[in-house]
Amino acid sequence: MLFTLKKVIGGLLLPLPFLLLLMALGILLLWFSGWQKSGKIAISVSWLLLLLLSLQPLADRLLLPLDSRYPTWNGEQKVDYIVVLGGGYTFNPAWAPSSNLLNNSLPRVAEGVRQWRRDPQSTLIFTGGAGGNNPRSSAWVAAQVAESLGVPGDHIQLVDQPRDTADEALAVKSVVGDRPFMLITSANHMPRALGFFHAAGLNPIVAPANQLAITSPLNGWERAIPSSLWLSHSERAVYESLGTILQRLKGEQKDSAKPGE
Repeated sequence: MLFTLKKVIGGLLLPLPFLLLLMALGILLLWFSGWQKSGKIAISVSWLLLLLLSLQPLADRLLLPLDSRYPTWNGEQKVDYIVVLGGGYTFNPAWAPSSNLLNNSLPRVAEGVRQWRRDPQSTLIFTGGAGGNNPRSSAWVAAQVAESLGVPGDHIQLVDQPRDTADEALAVKSVVGDRPFMLITSANHMPRALGFFHAAGLNPIVAPANQLAITSPLNGWERAIPSSLWLSHSERAVYESLGTILQRLKGEQKDSAKPGE
């Protein structure tokens, strides 16, 4: 119940639903009250914020501090385990395996497979439980994709009970113990994820995936025209910021590792 409540409240605080609610409030004030000025202000502010958050310069400026904190891992240190955190997924057996991984999940698995190919004696650990009425877990779906990309089944292990990152950190600790391991998750999620892993007494090698904030050249119209893509980048920045605030309030975070650790 608390898990669902956290997800619902957190979802409503993200830019799109929050600004739509603010617009709805403004419309209600205009149509059904004498608060005409307040209604106009609510609609105007929400429209302006939605516009700005949908533009690449602002969206990626918000996301970049999280996205660029840790560099891509290309070191030579060997590990026993490569841990890939779960993310969005569904399960349709008629689809290609990779199509069942949604949003941030496929880049995480792809980076996990890349790192395993550089260190094929290691074991890939996929985390993440089943969501809703889904018959398969996030970890199981990710493992199917890894196997379809050539990773042998005996080099894959599932940790498919955790529902969030805090639980994933504790579950991973029970598997890896004191042995060296690599942690793979989205770049913007890595700082918060490390807080949970450090709090659990773990110090993984950091291998971010799914970098989103663009600093390389773009066409001028891509920077100037609002897009749902850029809005999703703003959403990630807000989501991780809200998650970090909650993490600190609950005392579940220790200082994150510095780049390269």
